[in-house]
Amino acid sequence: MFDSVGWPEILVLALVGLFVLGPERLPEGAAWLGKAVRQVRDYASGAREQLRSEMGDEFDQLQKPLNDLRSVRNFNPKTAVTKHLFEGENPLDDLSGNGSSSNGSGSAPAAKPAESKPLSPGERPPYDEDAT
Repeated sequence: MFDSVGWPEILVLALVGLFVLGPERLPEGAAWLGKAVRQVRDYASGAREQLRSEMGDEFDQLQKPLNDLRSVRNFNPKTAVTKHLFEGENPLDDLSGNGSSSNGSGSAPAAKPAESKPLSPGERPPYDEDAT
């Protein structure tokens, strides 16, 4: 919920709270805010558990598209290129979760390297003249 809030934002909010509430009422305000956030979190988890108990397996099917979107949001292009070039994996397989080629181009999957040993830092992959 508050994944994008960092320490600078928290510091600004604390300073604004200090100016608005004053030093004598700031601890009361912080305690009230903590209780309110905890109560909202408890309500949300209770609602989630109630939906899960009423819907059963359908709830997991309902969450699958959300989990797929979350995996796309966490997609790192640098890691995908590294996996594709050095480990011979199709990075799009991780997004689809089914292990099949999902690039839609109809091309053959990338060939596995003959040696599955990862490269050491500073080491270069072997050059294949036939590939050019």
